[in-house]
Amino acid sequence: MNNSDSSQSFLAKHMMDVPRSGIRDFFEIVSTRDDVISLGIGEPNFVTPQHVLDVAIEALKHGETGYTDNLGILELRQEISKYVKSSFGVEYTPETEVLVTVGVSEALDLAIRAITEPGDEIIYHEPGYVSYAPTIIFAHGKPVRVCTRKEDDFSLTRAQVEEKITDKTKALLLNFPTNPTGAVLERKDVEEIAELCIERDILVITDEVYSELTYDNAEHVSIASIPGMKERTILLHGFSKAWAMTGFRMGFSCSTPTLTAAMMKIHQYSMMCAPTLSQIAAIEALANGGNDIIEMRDDYQKRRDFIVSSFNEMGIPCHAPKGAFYAFPYIGDTGLTSHEFAMRLLEEKKVACVPGTAFGAAGEGFLRASYATDMDKIKEAMPLMADFIASLK
Repeated sequence: MNNSDSSQSFLAKHMMDVPRSGIRDFFEIVSTRDDVISLGIGEPNFVTPQHVLDVAIEALKHGETGYTDNLGILELRQEISKYVKSSFGVEYTPETEVLVTVGVSEALDLAIRAITEPGDEIIYHEPGYVSYAPTIIFAHGKPVRVCTRKEDDFSLTRAQVEEKITDKTKALLLNFPTNPTGAVLERKDVEEIAELCIERDILVITDEVYSELTYDNAEHVSIASIPGMKERTILLHGFSKAWAMTGFRMGFSCSTPTLTAAMMKIHQYSMMCAPTLSQIAAIEALANGGNDIIEMRDDYQKRRDFIVSSFNEMGIPCHAPKGAFYAFPYIGDTGLTSHEFAMRLLEEKKVACVPGTAFGAAGEGFLRASYATDMDKIKEAMPLMADFIASLK
């Protein structure tokens, strides 16, 4: 495309002001190389469990290729309701409070668009997932960041949130366990943040796609389960991470009938419905995939322990994340920026990690290394990184 193309004049200004994804920019470089060990993409290296694949294949053979209800197949919504009740302690009515979406990304977009008026402020925490601030901007809202700190293991407190609240605050966006830091919230912090949201009449959008992937007996507490919060919470979840179903593009939201209906209206006009085969596969995953999650989580924990100890042994401070599948080591003492470090590591040692700044300015001084990568690759990458660190000294 010619950058001087006059069609640029037709673009909306708020679109032009949003930068391209730092993750995608970096991995466009990586994709041109076939000699790189990648610790970058947040995608399980596991293949979707065979019994889930078999169900999808059989559905295809039997011609299950038409549209479904806009909200999603009722049987899937019933399974989601059962799962959320048993896992999170919150009960949702399948017919009116559950919406099946094209990944959690669509669910997030629907939630933000359904609630945001121009100028509304939505608080979110950084370092955080790359889509949050842009999605708020696309809806003509104002993203307001809270910077979490490595000294606190990137957790979030009531005081940090309260400091950012104004008379324009509409919602708080949470993601625990967090991408990219692996942070989790203790029950006490969840309860205090919930109390604040009730006092100040703030809606919560909570992205809990990593909730199954917690370690060291960390308790996952959904803010939707706190008394008084179900009616002011939009719970987002999906199948990409814990069930290793990234390509199926399956997500869902649970919220009040009013909020669900508003989100469904946007979904109805923009997407119609989530893919039928993926919905059928998701029914199987929820009904019979519990052991799959446990096996994958146990393997992730072994990888986490290895990668964290490796970073610390090479003199790069790295806290042990209690959730998700990312290590977030501090490289700020090397004299390089996050981007410089990642680029030199790629060029000199052929190991790819994501610069912390891809997750917001609060990520400067850090690097994201995914341990969703095969253990053999991690074991190959760590000595190369140690050599690189030694060369900087």
